[in-house]
Amino acid sequence: MGATNFAELTPAQKLVWERDVWHAARDQMFIKKFMGKDENSMIQIITELTKTEKGEQCIMQLVADLVEDGVIDDNEREGNEEAMQSYAQILSIGLMTHGVRNKGKMADQKTVINFREMGKSRLAYWLANRIDQLAFLTLSGISYGFKNNGAPRVGSPFPNLAFAADVSAPTSKRSLMWDGTSLATSNTGAITSAFVPKYTMIVDMIAYAKEHYVKPLMSGGKEYYVLHVHPQTLAQLKKDPDYQRAVVAVAAKSGTDSPWFTGATVTVDGAVIHEHRLVYNTKGAAAGAKWGAGGNVNGTRTLLCGAQALGMADLGAPEWCEKKFQYDSQQGINVDKMLGLLKSKFFSIYDNSLEDFGVVSLDHYLQ
Repeated sequence: MGATNFAELTPAQKLVWERDVWHAARDQMFIKKFMGKDENSMIQIITELTKTEKGEQCIMQLVADLVEDGVIDDNEREGNEEAMQSYAQILSIGLMTHGVRNKGKMADQKTVINFREMGKSRLAYWLANRIDQLAFLTLSGISYGFKNNGAPRVGSPFPNLAFAADVSAPTSKRSLMWDGTSLATSNTGAITSAFVPKYTMIVDMIAYAKEHYVKPLMSGGKEYYVLHVHPQTLAQLKKDPDYQRAVVAVAAKSGTDSPWFTGATVTVDGAVIHEHRLVYNTKGAAAGAKWGAGGNVNGTRTLLCGAQALGMADLGAPEWCEKKFQYDSQQGINVDKMLGLLKSKFFSIYDNSLEDFGVVSLDHYLQ
């Protein structure tokens, strides 16, 4: 028997809900401020599919610096041009989906909570939070089989996302460790409680990034890098007298109108510091699965990011769908979002090796 329901969403209302959910999700996403469509964005957004021989995929282009010295004086110019080398980054596309469902009409009658409004709110937060989680894991080179605190992601479908297989560990010249006094090649098994972050760590990281030609972000004609740290890392830095003397309030800096300055803690020596609890750490890992010689030392992976550190395929607004169950006595809401994430890589002519393009990871102790 057919049933009429005048409360069902019309196509126009559905479109508004889709936009509202994505706007709400975007507003709640930490990584939103770092997203942009040009090459001066830490996270470059690709919104159009590019046809490849494998089908429909998103392509992100990296163009390397010129290496030749050109010609001088009146010597022959034609025929001595240098070809610009580009590196195509192929982003696989996956679909994230989640839904909620109420118990029934009587359950709704007993509460003042509007199921549809609450469903939109919770699904928008879920979408924003999970994209943030996956972005940090991708930049850190940590499998989606783990949560951002190092705990196993039990029963999650995320390890089966199409772009999960593209997550890769930090490359050799982009994988560092802070031993309490200086930078070293990362070895998480060697980390101890003495590997405490200090102001000199920031200074050395910035110098390392510049020396290895990690492309900076530009604002007001100045070069900057975004430094993502765990809240406990920032707490440890604040206890360092050298850091206390060095901090400069963002409001006092010139050229800080770029969105990635918004919400920053401070700007120190060209590092725009952002703290976030989703920066990868081992606090949720079991004893023996953390860092250090016995696997019992907590650590974190601080990220120094420049331009085009991450590529994100953003294929339109999420799709919002409502469905009735049990003769329209129960209501379900589902949201789908199609996207892809990829940490960009290129062959560095300065390191003579394949390296992460725009991110340097730094492992150290976390209190």
